[in-house]
Amino acid sequence: MKQMLDVTRREIKYRISLETALLTQQYLSQILPQDSHNGVDGYLVRSLYFDSLYHDDLEEKLEGIEERQKIRLRVYSPQDQLVKLEIKEKNGDWQQKRSLTIAKKEAIRLIACDYTVLQEINHSLAQNLYYKMTTELYRPQVIVQYNRYAFMMDVNDTRVTFDQKLVASESSFDLFGESDTFYPVGFPDDVTLEIKYNHFLLSHIRELLDSIDKSSQSYSKYVMSRFISHTTE
Repeated sequence: MKQMLDVTRREIKYRISLETALLTQQYLSQILPQDSHNGVDGYLVRSLYFDSLYHDDLEEKLEGIEERQKIRLRVYSPQDQLVKLEIKEKNGDWQQKRSLTIAKKEAIRLIACDYTVLQEINHSLAQNLYYKMTTELYRPQVIVQYNRYAFMMDVNDTRVTFDQKLVASESSFDLFGESDTFYPVGFPDDVTLEIKYNHFLLSHIRELLDSIDKSSQSYSKYVMSRFISHTTE
């Protein structure tokens, strides 16, 4: 049986400038351990999102519904042979993320809408996703890609991430292909700051976040990436 990762944390998002991001990263590097996958520019994150026939997941986000969800496949390189199959459920600022690690060949079948592969995975999450994705006619909708620079610590399962260089594709859903169909999303100076934690946020991190110039937490990489096709339907 495949092992499931189940994480529940509070998640807050802000939109900040690149200059603010660089200054904040410089400060955090003195007080928080960096993610071991960070390179000079962080690391790549590429996700393929599914949605229902009537775009219910997107509409619930746009309408500000407190309880909502997203289903996605995620890799950290187009060459990855293992893929995360995830369902992310949100209730206000709190999120629960459940994920299974599946093989590339299984992910390719999901991208082709062959959801019978989920019946072959001996796990209740896969069975639940099979029922939902078949009865609600889920289909691939968009690939979202960005570079992530992350800090983390075990206390309260705290993560602070900076996402930039956001691009997307709504014409090709090849999670393992080249990025020649991707288009830029937002402005080059945009950075998404995400703070995730359990219980409470440590005071020195909260004070830092209170001091920086940031905009509304409603900013969503997913919504921005689906904006073009959704507004032209």
